[in-house]
Amino acid sequence: MKYLEHDFVIIGSGLAGLTAAYYASRFGSVAIITKAGLDVSNSYFAQGGIAAALHPDDTAADHINDTLVAGRGLCDYDAVEILVNEGRERVLELIEMGMKFDKENGDYVMGLEGGHSKRRILHASGASTGRDMTRFMVQKVKEIPNIIAYEKTKAVELFIKDGKCRGLKAICFEDMSTMCFQSNVVILATGGLSRLFQRSTNPYTATGDGIALAWNAGAKLTDMEFIQFHPTALMIPGQDAFLLSEAIRGEGAYLLDKNGKRFMQQIHPMAELAPRDTVASAIYNQMKKDQTQNVYLTLQHLDKNYIKERFSVIYEEILKKGIDITQDLIPIAPAAHYMVGGIRTGLNGETTVPGLWACGEVAATGVMGANRLASNSLLECLVFARRAAFHAASFVAEPTEKTETTPIVYNYNHVDEFLEIKNEISDIMSNNVCLIRNHEGLTHAVTRLKEIHEAYRNKDDEYNHSKINNIADISFLIARSALIREESRGGHVRADFPETSPEFEMHISQTRNEEPIFEPVRKK
Repeated sequence: MKYLEHDFVIIGSGLAGLTAAYYASRFGSVAIITKAGLDVSNSYFAQGGIAAALHPDDTAADHINDTLVAGRGLCDYDAVEILVNEGRERVLELIEMGMKFDKENGDYVMGLEGGHSKRRILHASGASTGRDMTRFMVQKVKEIPNIIAYEKTKAVELFIKDGKCRGLKAICFEDMSTMCFQSNVVILATGGLSRLFQRSTNPYTATGDGIALAWNAGAKLTDMEFIQFHPTALMIPGQDAFLLSEAIRGEGAYLLDKNGKRFMQQIHPMAELAPRDTVASAIYNQMKKDQTQNVYLTLQHLDKNYIKERFSVIYEEILKKGIDITQDLIPIAPAAHYMVGGIRTGLNGETTVPGLWACGEVAATGVMGANRLASNSLLECLVFARRAAFHAASFVAEPTEKTETTPIVYNYNHVDEFLEIKNEISDIMSNNVCLIRNHEGLTHAVTRLKEIHEAYRNKDDEYNHSKINNIADISFLIARSALIREESRGGHVRADFPETSPEFEMHISQTRNEEPIFEPVRKK
């Protein structure tokens, strides 16, 4: 085994992890651990943009209000206020550092997306904002000598001693060796978990690793039932879902049923620009009504040259599949996209386990509520990653201790077993914990996922078996929380409880070896 010591250990290389590393480097040595490469993350594939109240006609109050409306009563007000006010500062700081956002005639192009009352979405290279921002921060991080990246390395277990996180154990995929990182500061920035579902817009790495690490370490998880399904993901049977940016509807695209008729106008006054949860549910219901696998997105009525330029990456990618988005109907259906809840944190990214912080999609900061407002996610990464790094800096001076542990056991004979169980769990989640849920399906999911956990509970000393346990645990927590919440709110829709209930205007929190609890939302 290899023992390494760093002042900060950051797990994940999306925008949150890279931002945390950038600021943490001012206070000590930094390790970034990522199970793929530095540029493989949900952030990298984020098409929409980043929201900030920069336009003279826009205000922080408007942005806050739009976020609260989208969050369906579950946003913690103080967290939203921080997001919007500090978010503006972080975006301006990023621009000063050299980040290029799209301009027209010398002014920043401000896009409009679902749920926003004003044009406040900055983009880079059209619909490649996440890619450009991630590349920009990767370059910044590579220029700092006291940041070391450990690629193709996956964190497997957090070291907890006397109730505090003291580092972690990881496996290096290049030689399958065990690596032990000693540190008083561990920041989880591992992204989401939407690859637990069959149809997802996420990269293959988004399997909830950070949430499993935190859960096993005793950290509190909150709002796990809220999975955001992106309304418009390309639907071609047998192929992965490809995200069609919210900004496409922001520029005027229409949603059509199988007969070529618009249907959103009858459902919401903002029509196609309604919040994501409303649009996704409407599409699902229309597909059920028409007995089809998809509805259609059309841009035929929009300026073709503008669309090709504005969405050049999307245009080229979809053209490879034989569809010209400027003139063809585009088959789309919702796909699992974003984890709204996650590891419960305070306003500085601190978890309920001392020495452990979380930021980005893996964290439940209180900003997203029951439904993320479009393009707030990259903003949340910038704001709370910086806060986590500065808050954690005061813990660096504490002496570190070497944690004695055992090497990770990897048995290649168990790989097929893992894939078989993983596919079963994916079926369970997609069929029973999907966009529209009910008591029967959720009860079946909870029961079967508990059975899988029990079958592997005493086998988790082997890597593949521990992965089975982790995804079974996370899926169980989502299903259990969804079963408890007997209402429809935001990204959680119950067919048997279609109305929003004031009784459930509460967070549902879960901690290992404890019963789930309700916690109040922090209001203004």
